[in-house]
Amino acid sequence: MRFLKFLVLPIAIAIGNTAQAQELYVFSEPASNMPAKSLGFRLTNEARTKPDFAIRTSPELMLGFNKNLMVHAQGFLSNMDGSYKAEGASLYAKYRFLSIDDMKRHFRAAAFGRLSTSNRPTYTEDINLEGDNSGIQGGLIFTQLLHKLALSATLSYTKSFESKSKQLIGMPQPNHMLGYSLSSGYLMLPFVYKNYNQPNLNLYFEVLGKTNPENGRSYVDLAPALQVIINSRTRIDLGYRFELAGNIDHRYNKNMYMIRAEFNFYNVLK
Repeated sequence: MRFLKFLVLPIAIAIGNTAQAQELYVFSEPASNMPAKSLGFRLTNEARTKPDFAIRTSPELMLGFNKNLMVHAQGFLSNMDGSYKAEGASLYAKYRFLSIDDMKRHFRAAAFGRLSTSNRPTYTEDINLEGDNSGIQGGLIFTQLLHKLALSATLSYTKSFESKSKQLIGMPQPNHMLGYSLSSGYLMLPFVYKNYNQPNLNLYFEVLGKTNPENGRSYVDLAPALQVIINSRTRIDLGYRFELAGNIDHRYNKNMYMIRAEFNFYNVLK
């Protein structure tokens, strides 16, 4: 029986990781958390193509304290204002408060918050707390897993802390934004689970939007992405977001490529 226990346990863990792989969205977060007592590291590179080419690099440390609470700490560096330099940092926390589990399906709900600082000048009413603005954000995430398909919705409110001294002359002052997203992820490979070392291939389509409640101006982006997960520990993302409709000028993250590498280490936190 003891031999059977050690044989079945790794397989069960691997199946669990495979079943939830399609929830690891590229441009948004799911309601599910990383495993308890785990540590992760991400390195994200974003490339903006218009109005001029610019690159942002974001190293990120992730901590899973228990099955309900995880925290991310990010730094941001870019050449968006000329030379490549550090531009800010962010602290993100997510708490899962609802879990409904069934065979090959589950429902999750979580609350999240983000606090960010940035030294960049402001020239748009859009607010991006991942490198471009100082501010605070809070919201809710709802995620439904249906075998190989995962669906998720996010609602958020963001408040900017920018002072008028950082505002470029003649440009709008960021104040607050309502955010929303609809995300879908589908597990394309493996067709049949055989062993722990099989790579996962996931396809994502995400709709990302924001609205300024003061004047009603808004935008909606579509963000397709591909993702490979190796040994349930290493993750590679490749995605692109572009505007479907909108009337907010001078946006930071319009027409943006993303490539990310993530590495996870389990049962390392006491």
